[in-house]
Amino acid sequence: MTQPADDRALDPRAGVSELRPATGDSGLVPRNRSLREDLPLDRNQAILQAAKQVGAILKRNEHPFALAGSVAVYAHGGTQNLQHDVDFCVRPEDAPAVAETLQEAGLPVYTPPEDWLLKADCLGQPVDLIFELAHQPVTTELLGRAEELSVDSVLMPVLSPTDLLHGLLAAFSEHHCDFGAVLPIARTLREKIDWEELRRECGDAPMPAAFFFVLERLEIISPPEDPPEDAAEAPAGPAKEDHR
Repeated sequence: MTQPADDRALDPRAGVSELRPATGDSGLVPRNRSLREDLPLDRNQAILQAAKQVGAILKRNEHPFALAGSVAVYAHGGTQNLQHDVDFCVRPEDAPAVAETLQEAGLPVYTPPEDWLLKADCLGQPVDLIFELAHQPVTTELLGRAEELSVDSVLMPVLSPTDLLHGLLAAFSEHHCDFGAVLPIARTLREKIDWEELRRECGDAPMPAAFFFVLERLEIISPPEDPPEDAAEAPAGPAKEDHR
């Protein structure tokens, strides 16, 4: 999950020297040491396993959250071509308690230089705990719109398709505008997305507007309907006969 101008300077496969423990502990926990078990060879399955583990922990402790990112797209019916991490949305005020819960479960949690998320490690896979999407705080309303879906047999709240795509479109900028990464998501979930709402929310911004134009030209979505004409601009009716 990226924010504008976020070039992923922290390689998720690298060590933890650039991160610090969220609790301020002096000792760093080496990666791949949390929740030891035999990992599947397939990277997609490894990411799913990490999503299931973290989701189950958050559910047991009744933390408000929603799955986001590529695993959320998969839960909504997307292809099993997962990216390099697992993303969860939590409210900013819940982030410290979520970090404590994961640490008590044996997962290392770190505070990265970015101030809009925490990072954790589960089964050797990076986990992002996001409390801002495109510089907007995660809210109770956003989490309330999440749908309870099965993620490889584990039920958990998943961001709605409309909110998933809104977060991606709102993050577009001159420094981060990868239409190619978002296009397959829009194509796969197009029947589940409220396109009118997305146009209202971000259609006036130049980058999302350009993306909508691409989707229209590819016939993934239909152009917006013409606004109704004002009564003053309506064509005049037939002239009445003058019987004088």
